[in-house]
Amino acid sequence: MRSGILILMAAVLLGSIGAAFHIFAPDNVAATRGRVLYDANCAACHGQNLEGQPDWRSPRPDGRFPAPPHDAAGHTWHHSDTALIDYITLGGEEALAQMGVSFDSAMPAFGDVLSTQEIADILAYIKSRWPDRERQFQAERSASDGG
Repeated sequence: MRSGILILMAAVLLGSIGAAFHIFAPDNVAATRGRVLYDANCAACHGQNLEGQPDWRSPRPDGRFPAPPHDAAGHTWHHSDTALIDYITLGGEEALAQMGVSFDSAMPAFGDVLSTQEIADILAYIKSRWPDRERQFQAERSASDGG
């Protein structure tokens, strides 16, 4: 009788662990994949720790702005998922042009380099590094933008 109860308790525990892994793992897995992709495609400009380039708010002599940080000090979290995906996919200049804004952006297009899933994984990684306040703000912005 006692061994039956222990087996039942072990099964419940393992089932709970499995359910928790299933519920929480996808975001963690996406963020882990995103970290590798970020390091390979984004870190050279936006920094290994999402810190961006120095003096990112001031244009360089060529008129282009340095790469902004993707941490809480930057403005990435001010934008919806749709806007961020467009910016990564199309590049800064084209994404802004489609919104009617003429701007010489140094952000290249990655739509031919990264898949939609890879871009989503990079964003999952970036978001995983934000404090709760910034994540909540960005989630609300994305929801109101439909993306």
